[in-house]
Amino acid sequence: MRICLLTGGGYPFRRDALGGWCRTLVDGLPRFRFDLVTVTDREPPGGPAYALPGHVASARTVALSRETPRREGRDEHATAAASLVCAGLVTEQDDVFARGLMTLAALADSGTLTPGAAGAAGAAGAAGAAGAIGTTGAARAGGWSATRPDQTPAGAGSPLNAVPLAEVLLEAWRSGRSSGAGERLPRLSLRDARTAATLLRHAARALAVPLPEVDLVHCVGGTTPLLAALAGRWRTGTALLLTEARAPVAKLRANEERLSPAVQTVLRRFRRAVARTGYAEAGLIAPLSEYHHAWALRHGAEPRRLVPVPAGVDPRDFPCAPEARTPPAIVWAGTGGPESGLRLLLEAFTRLAVAVPGAVLHLVGVTAAHEDHCAEQVERTGLGRAIRLHPLPADPRDRYAAGHVVVHVPGPSDPPYRLIEAMMSGRAVVGVDVGPVAETLGDAGVVVPAQDPAALAEACAGLLTAPARRRALGDAARRRALACFTADRVVRVYGALYTDLAGPPPAPSYELTLAVPAPREARPATLRWLAGAGEER
Repeated sequence: MRICLLTGGGYPFRRDALGGWCRTLVDGLPRFRFDLVTVTDREPPGGPAYALPGHVASARTVALSRETPRREGRDEHATAAASLVCAGLVTEQDDVFARGLMTLAALADSGTLTPGAAGAAGAAGAAGAAGAIGTTGAARAGGWSATRPDQTPAGAGSPLNAVPLAEVLLEAWRSGRSSGAGERLPRLSLRDARTAATLLRHAARALAVPLPEVDLVHCVGGTTPLLAALAGRWRTGTALLLTEARAPVAKLRANEERLSPAVQTVLRRFRRAVARTGYAEAGLIAPLSEYHHAWALRHGAEPRRLVPVPAGVDPRDFPCAPEARTPPAIVWAGTGGPESGLRLLLEAFTRLAVAVPGAVLHLVGVTAAHEDHCAEQVERTGLGRAIRLHPLPADPRDRYAAGHVVVHVPGPSDPPYRLIEAMMSGRAVVGVDVGPVAETLGDAGVVVPAQDPAALAEACAGLLTAPARRRALGDAARRRALACFTADRVVRVYGALYTDLAGPPPAPSYELTLAVPAPREARPATLRWLAGAGEER
């Protein structure tokens, strides 16, 4: 069975928490053949950051170019589809949005559809008759099986390039505001519409990403990989398994807080609409926690399609090492970016440095893209000598070994990978109560309120000055991780999900019904044969 593992800019080319989870999954399922595709709008990485096992058939990065080549003229089919997409996200009508998105996927210049098939699908979508969600496309994507990592640009074929998208969005927005139904929409100016159109046009490039010919697509990620997965499903009818690495919550991404309220509303509604379309299309949805499970239910996922699979790590990768004989130290694992919780952590550490003189803060996993931002934030504290920046160690055993306490400050929808790693390492954990932190940590750590640096500093100081309690919590965290969050459970469940979704159907069974009752003394020859076969089994 062949699986396409589709992610958003990480595994196997970047080392991060999600990459470690994907590696565990792939390495633990050698009975499947994997094609690895990661879609990114950042600079394409070099070679893979993880060793790829022999059952990985290919590994590819698809880079979404930010350049917007314009086509000559105006594509009426694409414009009609864009009208459906805009109307659907404004009115929050999922069926309308999905019909438009389906047609844009058919029109995408990805090379996976013949011109005739694309034109036919476009005409159907423009007429509002693209069919029910989940309809199989007429054309089949061409497979590929490169044996080395590859990089593929996907900048030439956004299906919205030949659409006056700002005008289409403005028209849908005005209709939505005049209807007075649902949430009150902020005013969308022409400038706002052009900004939103640029962002939507860029997002739609993911619809042009070519996927390999496989038995199942496992999408792990948010909006961008999900758009690629949906397009692939509509073209080929391939089964789809969805694991949301981050629920598409209302919080904006880095730098989006500078956008106008209207543009922010467009982006939030677009991402929610894509997520709900994914819930409708996926054969199965595997939430990582009760928090993610509840999110999916609130946004239209069918309960019968939800199979919660908590995240897990390999205990051998995170052994319980003894505490280092160093000054009191805190470890925080994160990228160091604007959304990583760094500001809250530094505010708390400024208070902690007064309460616990000589304390050291280790920032582990700071990426090259965020080094400057992280260094700037550290410099503002005036505690540069007490704060150490580290890249993410290649050996997981070195990730938390330098600290006596681990602080976990997640984003609003971050998966609990880092938290589980810290728990498995046997370190006392102080977690900020955001998303699934409290349910994951349970009573095996300390949970503090969100956006409260004083409470965070107090909890850390209390553990740094109480070695016995600190070690008891570390032991409890390790036991909880071993009981609930191990990699073997993840591998076992996903192996079953792959087989359920993409495996061959069970052999047909027949029930013999006699129109005339059989004689009591002698049974018919057919029944004697059936009875004998059953007794032999």
